[in-house]
Amino acid sequence: MCVCVVRTGLSIMSEIKSSGRPFDQLLEKVLCMNILSSEYFRDLLQLKTYHEVIDEIYVTVTHVEPWMTGNCRGPSTAFCLLYKFFMMKLTVKQMHGLLNHPDSPYIRAIGFLYLRYAADPKTLWSWYEPFLKDDEEFSPGSNGRMTTMGVYVRDLLLGQYYFDTLFPRIPVLVVRTIVANLENMKLPSKHCGVTGETTRGGEETARRPPSVKAALSVSFGQRAPHRTSTRDSSPVRRTVTHSYDRDNESRQSPNHAGNQKGPETPIEGIMIGEAVTNTTGEKEKISASSNLAKLKDMYGVLSNQKDGMAENKGPNRHSGTEEVIRLGGSSWR
Repeated sequence: MCVCVVRTGLSIMSEIKSSGRPFDQLLEKVLCMNILSSEYFRDLLQLKTYHEVIDEIYVTVTHVEPWMTGNCRGPSTAFCLLYKFFMMKLTVKQMHGLLNHPDSPYIRAIGFLYLRYAADPKTLWSWYEPFLKDDEEFSPGSNGRMTTMGVYVRDLLLGQYYFDTLFPRIPVLVVRTIVANLENMKLPSKHCGVTGETTRGGEETARRPPSVKAALSVSFGQRAPHRTSTRDSSPVRRTVTHSYDRDNESRQSPNHAGNQKGPETPIEGIMIGEAVTNTTGEKEKISASSNLAKLKDMYGVLSNQKDGMAENKGPNRHSGTEEVIRLGGSSWR
């Protein structure tokens, strides 16, 4: 592997020109919180030098996905070590050492990830250009799929998603410049997929632990993908039926009372304890006087004085006649 010298215009001992964001805001919030709370990351605090962290990468890292795989839950070893580098604030010389390290491609990959997260987007092309045709092979994911370092670097430039997590957004004008430069070099200007799907919820995502998917969804205010299917497939939800839904349908459906005769009045709808029988297909009503008493209690429309005036004005009504009540200007019969 040849050693590439990156022309950044910065002093070799100066810090890398960053995007200006605090390092605790470079990663997604859920991923960052999981890293800071992991026992492995707390053990990394014992590492004091840049070379000690590199040795740890060489010994422990087998992929550069953000989350552990299988049934394990938590951030990956690679991203815990990447966050350790964030805290150390690497210099230009140290970054050159990572990108050209001969011992492990994962040391180099973590260096490229550091730049993608922390560096000023305008400087990414100058950092990545010498490695766009790098032919060293490795597997960035846990699935064993092999690719070259050059393809991996291009996907870091062109992709917004990285194995179901998010990169900081690159300004549109910078992306256009990167695409134009790739086309001038006669290199692919489309995402190749070696760093995961271009959108969330791909096939690789479905194999992740439910807690990880749920945590990732919470950061976007969305329901976890696995909960949508299990909610409808639950045997409890399929077998439980609610009787009150049928009652509501019978009261609301206009065709339900097709075989019943007799007019329906609003008074019937508000009567408490009204008896309804279907023997003759007609509804039996409680006496009008009982309805009037209940309506008086509910609306307070009629007073005893009006009742007395009504009795003096006209002849007595027959018990079979309907009472007329005026509420708010409309008449109910």
